[in-house]
Amino acid sequence: QYAKSLQTGLLTQKKAIKKIIPEHFIYYVPKDIVSGDFYWVKKINDFIIIAAADCTGHGVPGAFMSVLGISLLNEIVRRKEILKANQALEVLRHELKEALHQSDKDYSYNNGMDIAICVINRKERKMQYSGANAPLYLVRNNKLIEYKPTRNPIGLTPLEIPFSNHEIEYTDDDIFYLFSDGYMDQFGGDDGKKFRSRRFKHLLLEIHNKPLEIQKDHLKLSLMKWMGNKYDQIDDIMIFGFKP
Repeated sequence: QYAKSLQTGLLTQKKAIKKIIPEHFIYYVPKDIVSGDFYWVKKINDFIIIAAADCTGHGVPGAFMSVLGISLLNEIVRRKEILKANQALEVLRHELKEALHQSDKDYSYNNGMDIAICVINRKERKMQYSGANAPLYLVRNNKLIEYKPTRNPIGLTPLEIPFSNHEIEYTDDDIFYLFSDGYMDQFGGDDGKKFRSRRFKHLLLEIHNKPLEIQKDHLKLSLMKWMGNKYDQIDDIMIFGFKP
């Protein structure tokens, strides 16, 4: 419980997020007391940076990695004027490998994280997105658009692919979703199958017009119904919905 209070203290505080992004919700359910998923929000000059990450493992190992991820992000934006989403991921990858002393040939420990970063420029009404194995969903005009990530983690990998940068011109009605894979990987239903991305997308399309806090309630109820009494939570769960 003390470790949880420390980890919660490192996450961007709810009041601060509300001030920076008034229209948002965070559905955050650790599998154990501490979590390998984390969210992070910062305002730097005219830019707003949002990150949502899923670290290797859950529980204590995942929590250690999340603490390192949060610390590195804080250090990167404080030390370097990084205003491109993919540049932030490139620096994060380099810094994580340095911090963990990961050699170029030791793949025995798959330590790292999947993460999506968004950089919002409200003056130009544009948002950049870059993802390391973590996609971004946009719902616009009752259609869901998926922005695909670069198929590389943050951490050591046999083939390093440069992270791509997507630029999106957003409108007032656009709603974006960042998430870890915990919700979609959850077992449940009559056949004990995974929830899967197809069902998740369909659910978001059903609820996206509702107020953001109501969307969070719907996501929670849908998952509880899916799991029923037969299935336990298998991974950390995090969904961050927001309007820029």
